[in-house]
Amino acid sequence: MGIEGAYVFRPAIHGDDRGTFLEWYRQDDLAGVAGHSLRLAQANCSISRKGTVRGVHFADVPPSQAKFITCVSGAVLDVVVDIRTGSPTFGRWHSVLLDDRTRKGVYVGEGLGHAFMALSEQAAVVYLCSEPYTPAREHGIHPLDPELGIAWPEGVEPLLSAKDAVAPTLAEAKDKGLLPRYDDCLAYYTHLRESVESSMSR
Repeated sequence: MGIEGAYVFRPAIHGDDRGTFLEWYRQDDLAGVAGHSLRLAQANCSISRKGTVRGVHFADVPPSQAKFITCVSGAVLDVVVDIRTGSPTFGRWHSVLLDDRTRKGVYVGEGLGHAFMALSEQAAVVYLCSEPYTPAREHGIHPLDPELGIAWPEGVEPLLSAKDAVAPTLAEAKDKGLLPRYDDCLAYYTHLRESVESSMSR
């Protein structure tokens, strides 16, 4: 996706007169690009009306919370933000359309920020998470931060939760020391890869 630790997956969709079938998540495919698999600790499903923006959310590293996301009904604009201080792409974001036709998925690695906006009248998004939700480690950045400049679709009124509406800007979060450090993230990625290699050699 132009951001280290974030990937778009495009599944093969098999169809006939009965409907379609696809493998929306493959552990081996993810491990092949990320260097480690996703330890499944929690699975979420959110149903959102048009304009709903969820995020930009992230968690403390380690262990943070990696996510694998897809839209099973409707459409959303999914956004990954590099919030890792010291990263060569710090402050950059990348978006991808997730919908119930292309069935794309997005992997968001540990230490990255994630958000999406519902584009259809109703959108159902499911995501697999590497760690359970832990409020004390969870943080947010205001999704409409003008300096961050995420290009949300025009003509769709953003609908934010009370918590997201008062989230700090990226600059404020950095000043408060809330953001993950790039070096810490790299060290944690190495730890995850080495853990996989160690388990395979036993």
